[in-house]
Amino acid sequence: MFLLDKDWAFSSSDVFSGLKIDPDTLVKKLDLDSRSITSSRTEIESVKIMKQKQKAEAKRKATPVVGDMQPLMEALPELSDLTAGGRGRKPVKSHIAKAEPSDFCLMKQAQKHRLLEKEVARFHEVITDPKYRANPLMAISNHLSKRLRLGEEGNPL
Repeated sequence: MFLLDKDWAFSSSDVFSGLKIDPDTLVKKLDLDSRSITSSRTEIESVKIMKQKQKAEAKRKATPVVGDMQPLMEALPELSDLTAGGRGRKPVKSHIAKAEPSDFCLMKQAQKHRLLEKEVARFHEVITDPKYRANPLMAISNHLSKRLRLGEEGNPL
């Protein structure tokens, strides 16, 4: 252990022995802006302004958008009008039939109820059909082949 301390003392004592440094060169001179109090005040003010802007933005993001969007939808042009070069605007219909979503999970409760009623009525219609009662597999096979032919011809299924 003593040898290690001796080696350290030997290596560290001679490192700067031949070097001469003028003490005046070690003094750091600050420019006028970094020494002034006003520069630090402006920095603090800019930080405060930045924080205020961030708070205002967070508040705007947290505020929900509420209200009726229908007047806005009526005021904006249709995409088809824009692509057609605006060749006359179609009159706005007061009752536009919206397409119901095809995904059962996206439907509203009333839409689900109507769909289920239609499916139950269709099911009762099928099971009371005399062709289905006579030979259910043949009736289903005929129905599927007919639907496939219609699909191949380009008619909607």
